[in-house]
Amino acid sequence: MRLSRFTLVYSCEFMEGEVETVKLAEALAERAEATRRVEQLRARVVGSARYQEGETPAEDAVQLLAEVSEVLDALETLIRRINRTNATVEMGPDGTLTDALARRDVLRLRHSVVTASADAAAGKGDRGYGRQLRSELMMLSALPVAELRGQADALAREIREVDVRIQRTNWDVDLLD
Repeated sequence: MRLSRFTLVYSCEFMEGEVETVKLAEALAERAEATRRVEQLRARVVGSARYQEGETPAEDAVQLLAEVSEVLDALETLIRRINRTNATVEMGPDGTLTDALARRDVLRLRHSVVTASADAAAGKGDRGYGRQLRSELMMLSALPVAELRGQADALAREIREVDVRIQRTNWDVDLLD
């Protein structure tokens, strides 16, 4: 049975009872890699699931499914550890790491809404440029564009600040078991 690097990082023991400590940031990178690996394997399984009579399939779909199952099992364990770590680690005024992540996600959504509102009020994306003839109706903004742009800038700054604190914490904290 072939073990991936991903599986080895989280199941390998170095000395009697001593397991490698992994920073949360490293675990997040491994989670992203495992997710990409699952998607690649899924595409290969789908491509090999059927073959023409008299031909041999390009790859063994059964073996690929077994490999994807191993990666998914390791990914589940890793996600549980990441979530446990996020819920436990305190970040001062930001609360737990989970609280900071929720704050960042909502700030991103808020920024998206404010930016889209400012763009719509400014007429961004509209075809044509206002009126062509004096007899045509003129489009007016229902929202204060400059104020919305200022809010968007403030939100973007806050997102960056929260994200820096999250990233710093990710590199300072060891992944919990």
